[in-house]
Amino acid sequence: MDKTTSGWFNGFLGVLIFSGSLPATRVAVMDFSPVFLTVTRAALAGLIGLALLLAFREKRPSRDDLISLTIVALGVVVGFPLLTALALEHVTSAHSIVFIGLLPLATAIFGVLRGGERPRLAFWLFSCLGSALVAGFALSRGLSASPVGDALMLAAIVVCGLGYAEGGKLSRRLGGWQVICWALVISLPLMLVLALVTFPSSLAGVGMPAWVSLAYVSLFSMLIGFVFWYRGLAQGGIAAVGQLQLLQPFFGLALAAFLLHEQVNAAMVVVTLGVVLCVAGAKRFAR
Repeated sequence: MDKTTSGWFNGFLGVLIFSGSLPATRVAVMDFSPVFLTVTRAALAGLIGLALLLAFREKRPSRDDLISLTIVALGVVVGFPLLTALALEHVTSAHSIVFIGLLPLATAIFGVLRGGERPRLAFWLFSCLGSALVAGFALSRGLSASPVGDALMLAAIVVCGLGYAEGGKLSRRLGGWQVICWALVISLPLMLVLALVTFPSSLAGVGMPAWVSLAYVSLFSMLIGFVFWYRGLAQGGIAAVGQLQLLQPFFGLALAAFLLHEQVNAAMVVVTLGVVLCVAGAKRFAR
């Protein structure tokens, strides 16, 4: 398997894992506060990441790398999880998942700004088309449905795209799993303190689905998924492999429908299929 193919394969595995993040977060915020969920998932993943770095005796990142790792931490360890958790108090996971269709465009833009990549014009046309379908869907639903939820999701997409691009660039030097582990470790002291401060006064009302969801977003969404994702971005290119995120709404909507029994209407399916088709064109002209 050549480097580019390996990049797409690893990226696909990452997207597949991330697809369960929003449905799991939706379940978790029913019993946990968004802030507690965000800091606890980061703290648990950070402890595992620290153990991995110590076990493999990884060399500490340079001072210059610390800036990039901080950006990664702010984007994907704190920013995206917190903003989506807050958004999911206002919208369903099925509705929020469609916004993930905007992530490829955000990642590609930051891939140019931070990673120095230069995709061709046709790539941007396909990427913008997929994003336009998503934006059109959101507008068709009417902002009155939940302007707060939609605004939070849009903010989450921006910070996540930055975190993805920065992490993909840094993975070329440090390695995919090392980047997310170091970003988690940088955040760990603050996350542990906040987890203790925001710990619920009583756990009597917390059901098993919430605990399982917390475990999923901590282990898979916050750590394992990034091992494959950052490796894929480093191998296949940030802008190119980033288009695989167009597949995430498809998997996420399926999970929302079958696991959470949320309504997935025809408009959601049409938009999802439309953005999935855009990934083929974007991939062809990514370089």
